[in-house]
This record gives sequence, C-alpha cells and structure tokens, in this order.
Amino acid sequence: MTPSAFRAFTFDCYGTLIDWERGILQALRARPEIEGGDEALLAAFARHEHSVQAADPALPYPQVLARVYRAIAADIGHTATDADAETFGASIADWPPFPDSVDALAYLRRHGLLMVLSNVDRASFAASARRLGDPFHAVVTAEDVGSYKPAPAHFERARSLLAEEGIGPAEVLHVAQSLFHDVEPGRAAGFTTCWIDRRAGRSGGATPEVDVTPDMTFTDLASLAAWHRAGGD
Repeated sequence: MTPSAFRAFTFDCYGTLIDWERGILQALRARPEIEGGDEALLAAFARHEHSVQAADPALPYPQVLARVYRAIAADIGHTATDADAETFGASIADWPPFPDSVDALAYLRRHGLLMVLSNVDRASFAASARRLGDPFHAVVTAEDVGSYKPAPAHFERARSLLAEEGIGPAEVLHVAQSLFHDVEPGRAAGFTTCWIDRRAGRSGGATPEVDVTPDMTFTDLASLAAWHRAGGD
C-alpha cells in the first residue's frame, strides 16, 4: 500500500479533525447542573446520539444535539430548559480543531482531492471548515443525504462525486476516528480505511464501539501525513 495509490482523501470531521469530545464536554460543563465524570458523559452522549439519529434520520444535527442534551440531563434527574438545549445544539461552531489538523490537511491537499463526509448540517460544518482552513474540494453532510452514518448514503454520494472526477473507490483513502460511523461503512463502500485512533487505545468515548479492522491505523493526523511524505511503509 503506497501513498501514490490514493487520488482522493475522504474524512470524517468530528472526532477526526475537530476535537468534538473536548467541545462536547466544554459545552456540557457550561451548565453547573450537568454532573458526572468525563467518560460517563461521553458514553451517555454516544448512546443518546445514536438513538436520536436512528429514530429520526432527517432531523437537523443541531436539533439532534438539543435532544441529546435533554436526554443527558434527564439521566441525572434534571429537566433541561429550551434555552440550554438550543445552546448545546449551537455549540458545534465552538468545537476546536485538533492541533495537527490544519497542517496535515494543507499537506494532503497538495496530493489529492479532499472531501468531508459529516454527520452534521451545512451551516454547522461551515464554521468548522473555517477553523480548518477551508481545504476541502467537496462536502457531504447528513443534511445533503437525509441520513446519518453509518447508513451508506454518505459513501454512495461520495462515490458518485468522485466518479465525476474520474476517481474510483480503490483510489480513495477514507480517514476517520469512528470505527462505527466510518470505518465499517467505508470498507463496505470499497474504500481503503485509515483509523485515526485519537483516544490512543482507550475504549469508550463519544462513539459506539464495533468490531472491525481498518486497513491502517495512526494515532493522529500528523502521523498519516508523515507516512505519506515518507512514501509509505
């Protein structure tokens, strides 16, 4: 497997490029009534987010977050106000990039087409794209396809857009932190998959777990860029 085999890099954004666990916890901790350890809150987030998305795949992501906030609050016996739920739903714009994201994306952009496949809406992603330096050639959101990953629609749309550029699935490296949302459906779509293990081997976090083996693994995006720069293995 050599870097020159890939003409396009598709990315999950939140958890991979944007430090959503940090952003989620900061937004939750802004309300003093939200109590519990970080890992417990992230596990609750993962559970409720998947449940809300599965129940209403067309629901805009800020509203998904608002419902998740209400559910987390209810878990600890608190009734969330509309204002608090809406504030949490709007917090995406404040979630920070990982320190290595901007430079790694700028490097990879010189070597292939960059596309994001994200479970958010266009408006929410726009704020994150600016934080990342707007390096993307194309964006596919849940708003565009009417469903949330791991449903296959993001990957089907990506395959179609890439085909218009003359790029086939074997020439695509899909880069993501979530095995559940991205690596498993990415493999099913015929993409080579790269797991960015941002939690460095720790289980849990803000995404459900699934037993799937990626084609390659790095602990951060800088290491992927270094692998590419070095010509592979």
